[in-house]
Amino acid sequence: MTWLNSHPLSFLVFAPALLGCLILALPLTLGRLSRMLGFMGALAVFVLSLAWLLGHHGGAAVSERSAWFTLVGLPVDYALSVDGLNLWLVLLTTFLVPLTMLGTWNSIKDRVGPFAALFLMLETGMLGALMAQDLFFFYLFWEAMLIPMYFMIGIWGGDERRYAATKFFLFTLSGSLLWLVALLYLANKAGGFNPTLMGQAAALLPTGVQHWLFIAFAVAFAIKVPLFPLHTWLPDAHTQAPTAGSVILAGVLLKLGGYGFIRFAIPIFPEAAMHYAKVIALLSVIAIVYGALVAMVQRDVKKLVAYSSVSHMGFVMLGLASFTVIGTQGAMLQMLNHGVSTGALFLLVGMLYDRAHTRMIADFGGVAVKMPVFTAFFFIVTLSSIGLPLTNGFVGEFWILNGTFLSGFAWGRLYACLATSGVLLGAIYMLWMFKRVFWGPENKDEDSGTHHLHSDLNAREIAVMLPLVVLILWMGVHPRSFVAVSEAPVVALLQEAKAPAPRSFVLKPAVHEAAPAHGATPAHEAQAGPAEPAAHEVHR
Repeated sequence: MTWLNSHPLSFLVFAPALLGCLILALPLTLGRLSRMLGFMGALAVFVLSLAWLLGHHGGAAVSERSAWFTLVGLPVDYALSVDGLNLWLVLLTTFLVPLTMLGTWNSIKDRVGPFAALFLMLETGMLGALMAQDLFFFYLFWEAMLIPMYFMIGIWGGDERRYAATKFFLFTLSGSLLWLVALLYLANKAGGFNPTLMGQAAALLPTGVQHWLFIAFAVAFAIKVPLFPLHTWLPDAHTQAPTAGSVILAGVLLKLGGYGFIRFAIPIFPEAAMHYAKVIALLSVIAIVYGALVAMVQRDVKKLVAYSSVSHMGFVMLGLASFTVIGTQGAMLQMLNHGVSTGALFLLVGMLYDRAHTRMIADFGGVAVKMPVFTAFFFIVTLSSIGLPLTNGFVGEFWILNGTFLSGFAWGRLYACLATSGVLLGAIYMLWMFKRVFWGPENKDEDSGTHHLHSDLNAREIAVMLPLVVLILWMGVHPRSFVAVSEAPVVALLQEAKAPAPRSFVLKPAVHEAAPAHGATPAHEAQAGPAEPAAHEVHR
């Protein structure tokens, strides 16, 4: 127990993989036992993460660091940390894994034990990447995540699973190898893989070298986001992956790309990041609009949700490119929003597929009559996805658009206006899909999806969806709960980047007013913007 109290992060990271190895040792005939052990272990990790990170430490930074080994003369540290930038992403990971296992309880029929084991090993890779504070340590976890996801798609996926798994693997690996070259070059200049030392070494390099190194970092992270035009692996991977793989891919894996930018790429290369802010923002706007337009013409519900991820993650990158506190905080919140809402959508699509054995929109119609409880959950999550006020999606997108519009960049207002069209397009394709599937005329064909719907959600499935709906509403009504811990590190990050001062709206009174009392704020100094976080602080 003393060891656990001294090394809680190590336990959270490696306990799932150890349990996964234990499950792999069990006979294939013990599938039910393997599934139960995997779920109970993942649930225990979630409870302990809540107790340690929110309960015992109250959201304060927790870290573990010690010397590990030397790589070609460069020290590699065993460094794990949870702070304001990754706290909620860590908790999102530990929350989604057991929830996904419970929500897809009967989806995997064959080799249940190995699937549960790989899922737990994937959790170790994701938690390790989120917590690692040494860049080579981070790289090891970054690559380790590929292996279980590759097999989950390639073995338990759809008809084209091998193509999708190979494409996912090659896209991510190619970007990672380019990044590794830049990583080793910079580590040699810095004398190690400590991000602080690497940032100091990068600042002494010629501007051109800094830019090339930043591009290598950015490409690796952009592929994971995925940012246009490096997104083409995502629809195939989502469509062919089993439901559990799609949920965790959308819920956590994509966030590691955005997290990589805010944790490593921008702090190490602040000047290069500022230089390429316009390029990143332009690609983000293209991703927002392109993803939404392609989603509108999809016939497969799952592929529609997959392309919506391209659009939603474009908002995340646009917020980061704004280099404002409110925009960056919006990006942090939007990563959580997307993990909850799109994860919930993939779970619901999986529940529908398990019953109907089809995901084609034309095969449905009249689902609301046969599955009213399912329809209610799907409708709430749909409203969240399109950013209805009082849901989580609205707050994140509003802050991102606000931060982009108020940014000190000349392109800020134009890009914010263009990105706003993505909100409108999102409402069109989501509500149009919902209308056809749930309220459209019922497909009378005996092979149609609606014909095979004979039961609504059971107690287990309702128990899975309830916490997701609660989070959707809680994050929409009180987003401060989820961004308060990240405000200080975000402000420090933007100070280092030396972003241009954001614009402010000046309120000019029609008539001359008396001088304000001592300590009062003059009217002409007031600035517009939401109170959470305060817009008058975006110049910091």
